[in-house]
Amino acid sequence: MSDALNRLLSIMARLRDPQDGCEWDVAQTFATIAPYTIEEAYEVADAIQRDDMDALKDELGDLLLQVVFHARIAEEAGHFGFTDVAHAISDKMHARHPHVFGDQPDLGQSREVRWETLKAEERAAKGASSALDGVAIALPALMRAEKLQKRAARVGFDWPDASIPAEKVREEMAELAEARDAEHVAEEAGDLLFAAVNLVRKHGIAPEDALRSANIKFERRFRQMEALAAERGQDFAALSLDEQEELWQAAKASEA
Repeated sequence: MSDALNRLLSIMARLRDPQDGCEWDVAQTFATIAPYTIEEAYEVADAIQRDDMDALKDELGDLLLQVVFHARIAEEAGHFGFTDVAHAISDKMHARHPHVFGDQPDLGQSREVRWETLKAEERAAKGASSALDGVAIALPALMRAEKLQKRAARVGFDWPDASIPAEKVREEMAELAEARDAEHVAEEAGDLLFAAVNLVRKHGIAPEDALRSANIKFERRFRQMEALAAERGQDFAALSLDEQEELWQAAKASEA
């Protein structure tokens, strides 16, 4: 283990020391730290999206700290330590790459097919009884919907093309329009979003990526609308919806 990693592990051990550590760090649990772990993973993705290597270095460090933090809490409770975590992922990588580390020939399968087959075998060995076992509940809802649909598709529960999913989206839109009470509206709204994920997936596009791109586009155009209003000496928030729509169309035209 490198000096740098040993230093980080020592720092965490000191921070968690009941007598001489940091009161905040000592008080943390798996549950209280988990939101920070998720946040740091998103900040890593953000640095990559911005192609900011200095930020990526810092964010990867923050994410590594989360791993060390969880491992330290587990070690104190007698469950496992950081070394066990490192050995576990090393064993998993060896097992999932038999064509690299073992004698199994490369059968020319796609990475996804090979990877998912091995993961399914691992889940079965752990007693999984459903094709949907192992899809983490804490995933973002959009990503989890796609994963659930992909798992179902692997055992044949899937439409052959995008035509029927498109029809399902129209059906769900109609059902949402007909819903009356708040509970029914919420249920139909969820069904519509789930159907939309299925339609996008059938076009071979990752819904999470598609929505992320749409978010970026919306933010870019909205900021352009605000800038155009400012150039004209207008208070954007005071404009009518028709006037704001005119700015939206102007922002779109400027991109074209």
